[in-house]
Amino acid sequence: MKEIKSILKYFKDGQSTGEQCALAQVVRVEGSSYRREGARMIVFESGVFEGGISGGCLEGDTLKRSQLAILKQEPTIITYDTSKEMEIGIGLGCNGIIDVLLTPVTVDSENIRILEKCTSQRRTHIIVTITASSLKEEYFQLGRSFYYDTDTKMLEGIESNEIKKFILSKIDQVMDEGKSRSFTYTASDDLLNFHVELIPAQYHLAIYGDNYDVYPLIQLAGLLDWQISLTGNIQKLKKEHLKQVKNIYPKHLTERPKIDDRTAVILMAHDFNTDAENLKSTIKSAAPYIASLGPKKRFENIKNKFEEGGDPLSEQDLERIHAPCGLEIGADSPEEIALSICSEIMSSFTGKEGGMLRNKTNPIHDRS
Repeated sequence: MKEIKSILKYFKDGQSTGEQCALAQVVRVEGSSYRREGARMIVFESGVFEGGISGGCLEGDTLKRSQLAILKQEPTIITYDTSKEMEIGIGLGCNGIIDVLLTPVTVDSENIRILEKCTSQRRTHIIVTITASSLKEEYFQLGRSFYYDTDTKMLEGIESNEIKKFILSKIDQVMDEGKSRSFTYTASDDLLNFHVELIPAQYHLAIYGDNYDVYPLIQLAGLLDWQISLTGNIQKLKKEHLKQVKNIYPKHLTERPKIDDRTAVILMAHDFNTDAENLKSTIKSAAPYIASLGPKKRFENIKNKFEEGGDPLSEQDLERIHAPCGLEIGADSPEEIALSICSEIMSSFTGKEGGMLRNKTNPIHDRS
C-alpha cells in the first residue's frame, strides 16, 4: 500500500506541470522475480518515475516503453524473460517470466480512482485488471480495471453476464487462497485474460506503553506503512515523535484501539500490573499476535496472576502471546529490539519461520 500512496502523490504533483504519464504494473510472474504481481511504477513523459517493478533491472526499458505508450495513448503488455540475455543488454539471471502492463492514465482514469479508493480505507481490496481481450465490449479492453467491494460483494463497472460470473468465481478463489492470481476465460472465439489483485488491509500496530523505547517502534512501523495506535500517558512522550501515530488513547480514558485480525499488540508499559491489565483486555480481541516485553519469568508471573484470579490463559491464548517477544538476532538497544519485534510480527502474519534465506531449500516466494 505504501508504494500505491507514493505513486498517487507523484501523480497528483505531476498534474500541476501538465505532464502525461503511464502506470506500469506487474500482472503475471512465472518463476522467479525480484518483485511480484501488483508491483507498480508511474512514469512521466519527461522520464521521471516513482515506484518499481524489479530490483532496478527492468525499470530503464519499461520507462522507454511507457513513454511510447504515452505517445500512442494506448495500453500495452510487455513480457520479460529474465532467464535469458535480453535485447536490453542485461543478463538478469532471475529465471522468471514477467508480464508488465503499461497503461496511460489521466486524472479522470478509472485506474487512478480505484487506487485512491484503496488508500482511503483500511480494509481488504480487490482490483481486477484486463491483460488481454478479444471481446468487443469497451469495458473488457486491455488495461481496464474494476473494483470489487469485499463488503458488499459487488464488482463495479461490468454488466451481469456469464463472464462476470466467471470473474466473480475467481475473485472468491483469490479471497479463499489469500493470493493474487491471473486467469483466462475462453468461450467459442472469446478470450479474456485478467489479473485479480488482492490488496490486504494494512497491518495495525497497537502499542501499549509510554516510555522512550516506543519511539523506534513507531519510526520503524511508520517506515513499513503500518497503521499505528498508542495507549499510554501521553504527557510523558515527546509530541514530535508521535506524528506517525494515527490514533492516540490516553490511558486514563476508557476508549482503546480497535483491534482486528491484522493487528499486532505490543505490551510495553514496563509496569507489571499495567501490562497484566492490558493483556486481560487485548486477549479477548481478534489480534493474532500479542507481544509482552521482558524475560520469560516476568510473563510466568503474569500468567500466575491470571490463574490466581480464576481466569487462566488457555492454550489458544498462549499460542498468540509472544513472551519474550521478538526474533533472536542479538538485539540490545531499543532500535535493535524494535527491529526484532517487527520482524517477528511479519513472520507471524506471513506464516514464515524467520530463518536465514540461505538455508531455505524452496523458492523465496511461493509459486502459483
